[in-house]
Amino acid sequence: MDFAGLVTSIQEADARLAAQAIRAVNLGLTLRNWAIGFYIAEFELRGADRSAYGDRLLTELSKALGARRISNTGRRQLYQYLSFYRAYPQIVRTLPAQFRRLLPGLSPSRKVRTASAQCREQIQQFLDAQIREVSDA
Repeated sequence: MDFAGLVTSIQEADARLAAQAIRAVNLGLTLRNWAIGFYIAEFELRGADRSAYGDRLLTELSKALGARRISNTGRRQLYQYLSFYRAYPQIVRTLPAQFRRLLPGLSPSRKVRTASAQCREQIQQFLDAQIREVSDA
C-alpha cells in the first residue's frame, strides 16, 4: 500500500462508517420519538394525576422537559410523537427486548399489526422531517 492507497482506504472506511452511524441515529431517534408518544398515550389513559392536566398536558409536559434540557420536546413535537405512536403502534415489534421492559403496560403478548411497505415509507418521511427540523434549529 502506498500513501495514496492509505488515504483512499481511510476515506472509504470513513464514508461507510459515517453512513452506518447516520442509519443508527435515525433508528434511535425513531424509537425515541415513538417511545415518547407511547408514554404520553399511556399517561392519558392511566396517569394517576392525568385529570389535573387535561388539555394542558402537552404544554405542561413541554415546559417540564425543556427545564430538564431534553431536546425537541416542544408542544408541537410532542403532539407529533403522540400522533406517530398512535399511527404506528406496530413499531413495538421492532424494539429490542431490553427496550420493551422500559415501556410500562406493554405486554409481550399484546398483538399488533405488522408494518407494511407503505408504513415503512411513512416512517422514513417522518424521520426525514425530524432531521430537517433538527438541522434547521
